[in-house]
Amino acid sequence: MSKEASPEHPVHELIAKRWSPYSYADRAVADADLLSLFEAARWAPSSYNAQPWSYVAARRHSEAELFARVLSCLVEANQAWARHAAVLALGVVTLRFSHNDKPNAAARHDLGLAAGNLCAEATARGIAVHQMIGILPERARELFAIPEGAEAVTGLAIGYAGANDAVPENIAARDQNPRARKALREFVFGARWGKAHDLAAK
Repeated sequence: MSKEASPEHPVHELIAKRWSPYSYADRAVADADLLSLFEAARWAPSSYNAQPWSYVAARRHSEAELFARVLSCLVEANQAWARHAAVLALGVVTLRFSHNDKPNAAARHDLGLAAGNLCAEATARGIAVHQMIGILPERARELFAIPEGAEAVTGLAIGYAGANDAVPENIAARDQNPRARKALREFVFGARWGKAHDLAAK
């Protein structure tokens, strides 16, 4: 299954092919592939090279108990479909710099950069990643002893996109929706906020 984007300007095929399915095939992700996804995240840029991201990960096919614990950190609506992914992970940020103990205002931004790398590597390997903000941070803190100063921010469902009759029909139907994005003129501004940059207005 694929849902390639139709960009108005040329982009790399990994960007065009990346998408976030709700239905996953009952197929494990090889450990070597999973390691490469996290290796890609490892090499993301970050403010002061602080690398404020961490992940709690669990494989459904070989770590059932751990997988269930991670799954329980998702809100109920996300559990309904994410339970079928091959891997679940929580993206965690450390909110202060280790070198001076000052607040790291870029921490969440840098977690996003790491996630972008992870998604690109996954797409190159035919693996899909669906990120979600609908998680229970305090439950994650309790179950995984996440320390003060760190916070679970996102969930990630990782696996191979595919039809899955066990996913609620109304959720699975979302995979059939066409991919759409705002036009560049709606978010690339020039001299004044809300006024499209001449480049984007073309």
